[in-house]
Amino acid sequence: MPWIQLKLNTTGANAEELSDALMEAGAVSITFQDTHDTPVFEPLPGETRLWGDTDVIGLFDAETDMKDVVAILEQHPLLGAGFAHKIEQLEDKDWEREWMDNFHPMRFWRASVDLSQLA
Repeated sequence: MPWIQLKLNTTGANAEELSDALMEAGAVSITFQDTHDTPVFEPLPGETRLWGDTDVIGLFDAETDMKDVVAILEQHPLLGAGFAHKIEQLEDKDWEREWMDNFHPMRFWRASVDLSQLA
């Protein structure tokens, strides 16, 4: 099933509020991603640690009219008319197996583990 993603850039302090706005506009899932690809290691249980410069990405069904979504989001006080965003059509893939293309066997001590055999 193809998807459409809408990406917003914001501060970590506003990310949760914009996540809620995307869900109210019809997003089926939300992803928080660091704009500068800085990893977050070991957040505490139940903690969502965000970066100072955070991308909030909403995933929408391909049938969603994104003009309506943008119109809804323009009403949000943190965004306003003409807010900066990026909309992308995601191609239909077998996402459950897609990650395996980038993983290769790794050697730990004297044993070898082939991660593709674990799925």
